[in-house]
Amino acid sequence: MKNMGKIIDVHIHLTPHRFSAVALTGKDWYGMTPEDGELDNPKNLWTTERRIEEMDRIGLDTQMVSPTDVFYQYNQEPAVTAKIASECNQEISELSRDHPDRFMGLGTLPMQDIPLALTEMERGMKKLGLKGFMIDDHVNGLTYDDPAFEPFWALAEKLGAFILIHQYGPTVTETRTRKYFLHNTVGNLVDRTLTYGCLVGGGVMDRHPDLKICLGHAGGYVPFAVDRMDKGWEMFPKYRGEAEKPPSTYLDRFYYDTTTFTDRNLRFLVDMVGAERVVLGTDWPAPMAVVDPVNVIKNSAVLDEAEKSAILWENMEKVLG
Repeated sequence: MKNMGKIIDVHIHLTPHRFSAVALTGKDWYGMTPEDGELDNPKNLWTTERRIEEMDRIGLDTQMVSPTDVFYQYNQEPAVTAKIASECNQEISELSRDHPDRFMGLGTLPMQDIPLALTEMERGMKKLGLKGFMIDDHVNGLTYDDPAFEPFWALAEKLGAFILIHQYGPTVTETRTRKYFLHNTVGNLVDRTLTYGCLVGGGVMDRHPDLKICLGHAGGYVPFAVDRMDKGWEMFPKYRGEAEKPPSTYLDRFYYDTTTFTDRNLRFLVDMVGAERVVLGTDWPAPMAVVDPVNVIKNSAVLDEAEKSAILWENMEKVLG
């Protein structure tokens, strides 16, 4: 197929070198220790040049880089988390500034303190040249329908920030079990589905129609769950919250990455949300990241040429203007 634009991976992480440089000496970094940052994964220690070599190998033009999720640090004192966010965002800004054709930046924010988060969002978008931010599904258990987050959504909409929602921990399933890696393989997807339900039911998507939100890991169970959500909305009006329409009608208000792992799930995702809402995303360099992601889409037997083009570059071109 003919490539007409830049292929961008929107779900790709970086363990900041300013953290690893300190952590590998055995010291802590703003309360974070050598056990944080997934330093056991050698890819998290790669140089920028090595990352670019890998991008060239798989045919990826640009990485939209976000800090590894452990750097959320919402559990720390807000002032400390704000310093962590500032350091992470500065490094990602420098990466995209030094290699503007190969990297774009998504920052992190001290979401447990909304005034601090708004200040860093303004700095990130206006001074550092970031494209948006990655946030957890909840902030110390608080979901995003809470009124405390209304200024955050308003500013994200105003600035045109691309918001990638990606869990850290603990996921909701951990109150039941941590066996069999279910806290990740199931918990990640449950958390994303709850986030969708809260953003819709809480009226966030109605109040802020221009938000650019990407639900990582293909939206979790959202594509499968919305029909039952609709049935509940229909049968029990008192639980509708502030949603003006049935939950399924909001599917095309979000973006979804391609970490589906199989063609059958990719086809189901596209059928449910529309190819125009699906963007390339791999979760690199996690061990479960999609392997050879560009060719997975280019060679897919379940997508037509228009859908492949939309997923690989057209949709993000529209998002980024």
